[in-house]
Amino acid sequence: MGAAGRDFHNFNILFRNNPNYEVVAFTATQIPGIEGRKYPPELAGSLYPQGIPIVGEGELSEIIRKYKIDEAVFSYSDVLYNDIMHKASIVLSAGADFRLIAPEKTMLMSNKPIIAVTASRTGAGKSTVSRQLVRLLRHEGLRVVVVRHPMPYGDLLRSVVIRLEKLEDLDRLNLTIEEKEEFEHYMRMGIIAYEGVDYEKILKNAESEADVIIWDGGNNDAPFYKPDLYITVVDPTRPGHESGSYPGEINVMMADVIVIGKINTARLEDIEIVERNVRNLNPKATIVKARFEISVDNPQMIKNKRVVVVEDGPSVTHGHMPFGAGYIAAKQYGASEIIDPKPYAHGIFKNIYEMYKHTSNVVPTIGYGTDQMRQLEEFINKLPGDSVILGTPSDISRYLKLNKPVVHVKYEMVDVGEPSFTSVIKEWIMKKVKRVFATK
Repeated sequence: MGAAGRDFHNFNILFRNNPNYEVVAFTATQIPGIEGRKYPPELAGSLYPQGIPIVGEGELSEIIRKYKIDEAVFSYSDVLYNDIMHKASIVLSAGADFRLIAPEKTMLMSNKPIIAVTASRTGAGKSTVSRQLVRLLRHEGLRVVVVRHPMPYGDLLRSVVIRLEKLEDLDRLNLTIEEKEEFEHYMRMGIIAYEGVDYEKILKNAESEADVIIWDGGNNDAPFYKPDLYITVVDPTRPGHESGSYPGEINVMMADVIVIGKINTARLEDIEIVERNVRNLNPKATIVKARFEISVDNPQMIKNKRVVVVEDGPSVTHGHMPFGAGYIAAKQYGASEIIDPKPYAHGIFKNIYEMYKHTSNVVPTIGYGTDQMRQLEEFINKLPGDSVILGTPSDISRYLKLNKPVVHVKYEMVDVGEPSFTSVIKEWIMKKVKRVFATK
């Protein structure tokens, strides 16, 4: 059971060459339009000469009964506990066992130091922390390569190993908006990044180019590589999710360092709840706090203007955030009105707002294909307003034709108090990385 990422990795590591199992199907959810494909025989291995079908999760009960399935292996992330037990109940009532796999059983070992950046929920601020981490490592003269959680939504055979170095690569490879959201900031920093389907092959490539590898864990998934330093970012604007989501709670329990971000936009009482929860879950972890400072490139297009706010899609849909940095920027810089897009929604956006009723007056980015990108462009353009605020990390105005001026939002990590994130990382570099180089 997956969403085109963790499911493929679990299969590759535990089942692909294992004659004790027959994998009948992958089921897909969360991401629109990723079912109806096949995990190709070239990737599935010699035990599966016809490949393996990928079907919608709605067919789960039928498949279990039809093929007398013994186990359904849950293999995706960013799920609240009520939701995961609902899915478990569907599996159990159909007659199969419901299986969860310990993260360490699918972690690959590297000959280079690995820093994993994970989170309690999607939208907690992994990318913000990862950017700061890149700066600190580069300041020490280290070559950094980022390996990102998979997003193989297109042709799987062309996605085995994807290497990204320049902004042009994102367009040349026809990556989705969701992928661009995760990679653009690295390209602007001049950082090499990888994603794909086969993370053993990706690791070998990354090791050849890096002194330190950063695992940037999408969707708050656990890392695919065994980390030498395990960082988990928690979100005080969603108190309780750090102890009530899968695998977010696991990331908190396994972390060496826990970053409580967004303390400049969260309520004090919520910060205290989150800090108390993570201390109870993981007393040994080092806890640091950080502000995520928001700035914009065109503030005059916000003040006293009617604005359309566009946010990172996964964060404000299955991540259960009502809004993100774009909405906060609209308030911070004095917008006269934030346009409510819901009355104008139809098609896929109507479905999104019906499914995710917590979403505030924002437009979630969608772009898992050219048709969805076209729908996003049309939806933004038909909304009233004076300007568009892009809270998403991807500059969608590069590849969508928008009919309103665009304001780009930036948010960066700033240390608060002691121990600081900077001091923790510098100490780790001296103890773990420089010592390794000194012995070579």
